[in-house]
Amino acid sequence: MKKYEQTMQTIRPLDRTLESAMQAHLDDLTKPQGSLGRLEELALQYCLIQNTRQPRLGTKRICCFAGDHGVAEEGVSAYPKEVTPQMALNMLAGGAAINVLARHVHAELTVVDMGVASSLLDDAPGLCRRKIRGGTHNIAAGPAMTRAEAEAALTAGIELAAAAAGEGVTMLGTGDMGIANTTPATALFAAYLGCPVEDITGRGTGIDDRRLAHKIEVVKRALAVNRDRLSDPLEILAALGGFEIAGIAGLALGAAASHVPVVVDGFISTAGAVAACALCPDVREYLIFSHLSREQGHRVVMQSLEARPVLDMDMRLGEGTGAALAMSVVEAAVKIYNEMATFSGAGVSRKD
Repeated sequence: MKKYEQTMQTIRPLDRTLESAMQAHLDDLTKPQGSLGRLEELALQYCLIQNTRQPRLGTKRICCFAGDHGVAEEGVSAYPKEVTPQMALNMLAGGAAINVLARHVHAELTVVDMGVASSLLDDAPGLCRRKIRGGTHNIAAGPAMTRAEAEAALTAGIELAAAAAGEGVTMLGTGDMGIANTTPATALFAAYLGCPVEDITGRGTGIDDRRLAHKIEVVKRALAVNRDRLSDPLEILAALGGFEIAGIAGLALGAAASHVPVVVDGFISTAGAVAACALCPDVREYLIFSHLSREQGHRVVMQSLEARPVLDMDMRLGEGTGAALAMSVVEAAVKIYNEMATFSGAGVSRKD
């Protein structure tokens, strides 16, 4: 049996045996019941994922997966594909937005080369090298990758999650870097969720109306040319995805298997999360969606998933920036659960 299949077999729905006791503790905190809103919901989810009434906070780690895309040949991005390795190097040097925010929330950052089409990263210190191939094929002309390549990308993410859990990481975040990757992400949402292409295709790096219309046509062409390959979740991922998106999906699978919560970044990371849920629906309970991306279509996808993102900041950068900010909110929620006094312990009178 293959690694990703073994991992999926170990993932179970959250054990809710302790849920009533966890909720009772939240209700006993010195505040009106439910007055901390989403913080209480996040604390409960975190406790359920760890399956304990005494949740642990430890290391936070964001994995930013990088990969190039053959569909960039179609002119769907405002930036050339050379930006992918350049930005990966910027992250490794500590100069990207995700570096600033990761430092701000005291989260580790791992930059993972899943399929960057450049030799610029060959000798880069600090890089996690899991390259499958130097970029996917053009999805508008055929499948992005083979089934075996998709399996390898999933396995890379699974192994990163397992290693993180073994190192004491208690919260994982996802991030991405890959020029043109909003196009495969959009195609995946259309294939997995049945979302209308026009409703979910956005401007990505800031394309104009003419190029947006072209991008919509490219996504539709990708769905048409790969129609016969959209038969099961893994085949959909292989046909329409990206190496970094598959890596994110694997991270979600591996984290769920290890009972580690995953804070999902924006539009691209959500595509990886959706792929993971299509492969193993029980993963959904282990995911925390960090923010509502400004990218058109993310709201549609969130509604389809019945998900409530933690933040709405009009962000659309990716890299894991939304995940970093939301991790601090999740951490605050757990500290409320762990550190706040209770009515029964503090001698504070309850309401009549």
